[in-house]
Amino acid sequence: MLISVVTIFPDFFTGPLSLSIPARAAAAGVVTYRMVDLRDYTHDKHRTVDDYPYGGGAGMVMKPEPFFEAIEALKPVGPIVLLSPRGRQFTQEDARRYALGPELTLLCGHYKDVDQRVADHLATEEVSIGDFVLSGGEPAALAVIDATVRLLPGAMGDLGSAHGDSFYDRGLSAPSYTRPPVYRGHEVPEVLLSGDHKRIDAWRREEGDRQSQRKAQVEGRTD
Repeated sequence: MLISVVTIFPDFFTGPLSLSIPARAAAAGVVTYRMVDLRDYTHDKHRTVDDYPYGGGAGMVMKPEPFFEAIEALKPVGPIVLLSPRGRQFTQEDARRYALGPELTLLCGHYKDVDQRVADHLATEEVSIGDFVLSGGEPAALAVIDATVRLLPGAMGDLGSAHGDSFYDRGLSAPSYTRPPVYRGHEVPEVLLSGDHKRIDAWRREEGDRQSQRKAQVEGRTD
């Protein structure tokens, strides 16, 4: 899989992608990361990627031309995703869908906004990782990369571990425990020490459902 990231801060990704599962996946040859400096697609001596907004107001808006020219040069196949607070919420289903494709291209905004023509006429999708504002699209892009790459065959030593994650074909997963069985008077649930895998599976399903329902209630959802 090829993951391209169009950004004005390509170095932002150097450290995170050199660690843990993203690095392991690259070393195994199941993913290649391509960082694309948006400023390489500007045509002035200052390498300008932003300008004042039409209609006035505070902040700067990222220009459409560098994004369009970058994508024209890359000729990507597959999703072209703009990270934006206006986008629909990124989900585990999106990660699974991206992981099944040969290529994923992520567009990172910065400053106040990105010219709307990038969302309307260049990106194929617009996604958000939550109802909050970041300094730029880079942290959101990194979250999308991590969620996607860990699903690729060969990225994790034990793919079954991914199958047990929250949101993998269900809601939240059950709580996890490890040694010691008692710590400062706090005990591991007896069922997990029983060796009865049928009971354990049932407990995990019930606890996962309970945790999902509790989260929905806290967030004010009824689905």
